[in-house]
Amino acid sequence: MIDFRSDTVTQPTAAMRRAMADAQVGDDVYGDDPSVNRLEAMAAERYGFDSALFTSSGTQANLLALMSHCERGDEYLCGQQAHNYKFEGGGAAVLGSIQPQPLTNQADGSILLADIEAAIKPDDFHFARTRLLSLENTIGGKVLPQSYLAEAQALAFNKRLKIHLDGARIANAAVAQNLDIADITQYFDSVSICLSKGLCAPVGSLLLGDERLINKARRWRKMLGGGMRQAGILAVAGEIALNEQVSRLAVDHENARYLAEQLSSLDEFEVDLGEVQTNMLFARVAEGVAIDKLAESLKASGILISPGKTLRLVTHADIGREDIDLFIDKLKALL
Repeated sequence: MIDFRSDTVTQPTAAMRRAMADAQVGDDVYGDDPSVNRLEAMAAERYGFDSALFTSSGTQANLLALMSHCERGDEYLCGQQAHNYKFEGGGAAVLGSIQPQPLTNQADGSILLADIEAAIKPDDFHFARTRLLSLENTIGGKVLPQSYLAEAQALAFNKRLKIHLDGARIANAAVAQNLDIADITQYFDSVSICLSKGLCAPVGSLLLGDERLINKARRWRKMLGGGMRQAGILAVAGEIALNEQVSRLAVDHENARYLAEQLSSLDEFEVDLGEVQTNMLFARVAEGVAIDKLAESLKASGILISPGKTLRLVTHADIGREDIDLFIDKLKALL
């Protein structure tokens, strides 16, 4: 199948499969898995943190960050479109008794600093205690500028807030700006990095932070059922993801741009090329196009999309130019 639904569908590379078969493992709950320990130590040192924790998913890594920064009755600020607010099952509220305060995301994905400052609650027992600002980069495929991150960090520091980054696609943000991932992580007290999206690992995310935060997160991870035993089989794939797959994301970005250009040539789709910054594009579907039926016909031809009035298409390691050309040709024939 040619799968445009998400970069979560990427298959592990041949090098990952070989490493997984030969991985040195131990019981990670006891701290005995050498492959997990190596991945966590490497990531912490490379991205400028005291410590790191290997988790089963980005949702878990974000939840652990929220529950480790905040206590029951505390509040975190985030965007209306933030993944850890909108797409993670309300975990912070349900499991952490933490109140989210969602704020409007601007067209570029940022949150106005004035809105952040205005949302911070007074020190009054009538209000939840505002403890944390959470940002996301990339968000909707868009990259938050470095200058904005610096200003957000300064605001958080001056208001005595901690600042967390949902960095599920932080590698895409770094590559798009010709930066190192550490150039982005420097602005945050904690960062989650997904290994199983564009970086091709089969499972896992990392949570980075100081020693106190990660120790607390490790305890929460155990409580939430996230203590994986011989997890080194997965960790070695994550190590390869960080070492070998980051620079390759530039190809995904080029393919997304190419796909956007081809799609925008069709009258039935409208794409703002200026918004295609990484591996994700959004196309507005014209009235009268039966997008659900179109998706069914494409599936029968071996092409998967997620239908909607606005069509999100994502490029990744398992999609090449020839796949895009085939997709466009099928679309033209069906339309």
